[in-house]
Amino acid sequence: MSWNGEYLAIAAALAAGLLIGIERGWNLRRAADGTRVAGVRTFTLLGLLGGISGLLSDNGQNFVGGALIAGAAIVLAIGYFKTAAPSKPDATTAIAGLLTLALGFLAGWGNSALSIACAALITLTLALRNELHGLIAKLEERDVKALARFAVIALAVLPFLPGGDYGPYGAWDLRKLWLVVVLVTGFSFIGYIANRVVGVRHGTIVTALIGGAYSSTAVTQSLAQRLGSGAGGGGAEPAGIALATLVMYVRVLVLVSVLATSVLLPLAIFILPALITASMAGLWLYRRSSPSDGATAPGNPVALLPALGFVGFVAAAAVAARWAEGRFGEQGIATLILIMGSMDVDAAIVTVGGLEAGALAPALAALALGGTVLANMTVKLGITIAYARSKGKSAAIALAASMLALAVSLGIGLARL
Repeated sequence: MSWNGEYLAIAAALAAGLLIGIERGWNLRRAADGTRVAGVRTFTLLGLLGGISGLLSDNGQNFVGGALIAGAAIVLAIGYFKTAAPSKPDATTAIAGLLTLALGFLAGWGNSALSIACAALITLTLALRNELHGLIAKLEERDVKALARFAVIALAVLPFLPGGDYGPYGAWDLRKLWLVVVLVTGFSFIGYIANRVVGVRHGTIVTALIGGAYSSTAVTQSLAQRLGSGAGGGGAEPAGIALATLVMYVRVLVLVSVLATSVLLPLAIFILPALITASMAGLWLYRRSSPSDGATAPGNPVALLPALGFVGFVAAAAVAARWAEGRFGEQGIATLILIMGSMDVDAAIVTVGGLEAGALAPALAALALGGTVLANMTVKLGITIAYARSKGKSAAIALAASMLALAVSLGIGLARL
């Protein structure tokens, strides 16, 4: 490492220690004398010591560098055990000190940028103590389990799956197949957590908007049940049903933009009239409503068995699409997507995105996906009528108007095909 590089490494080590030390010093500013493990000066020195150790190790003095780190860690541990109050031990500061040593060493070893980036993240984590504790206080057991399940889906499975074409007709790329599951369940998980933290506390409309991002059908059922039972006191439920449908249209377009980009433009043209209709209907119903208490949020969307069922359904659909492509051509694939999408719109989107380039014309694929959305809307209309009965008349009219706009748009597209 050049002299300039060594100076930069030491500066980065000092900066990392100073950054973490400022936060720790401010956080412990009211602590009684003799009860602090380390403050801003000590953290800055720990960063410098780690940087010097890293430089020495980088220059072949591994034993000396390691001895300095070990000695500083021992001193830090002794200081922690001597000053920590038995009733309120401050393990956070001791761990932050060890991390500061490690980041200083990382900078001295030649990774200055990574060291500073990690120091910034650690400082942010420490500074958000109250906010993080407040978030934890809002969570329930089912939320923690949902996080654990999503962590398994996204982090414990995906990294170990191989890429390449497997299975009948070479239709399965295991890594891409599971990545889709991560994307779809992640979209749902983010909406679920946002709903738990924000939506239910801010009324029916917010619950419907956020909940619609991961299950507009579940939102529709929940609000329709409230209407039918007379539990909806503010009249916001019809607006919530219409706005959840609006969010569903947006969600479909977002997923298509990620998974089946070539189909985005024609599908957006088909869906836009329905989206505008749903927006106008939702706004109209919202203005007619009065404030309402929070609706019950849809259930946990992240579970291992449904995720496995989804990936199995998508895998079967991929094989069926390859088979239909060879046997029936474009029309067969489009019909298959329409039938499959009537059961799961997300699976239909994934299947379209997994087709080889040129296997299905974008306009025809957009028509098939639009048909699946229309079928999904029919289900929601039926749920609204069945659960809300006469009290859901305005919501049913809003859904029917949106469906009519979509049906007309798809009919024009089919005629021009």
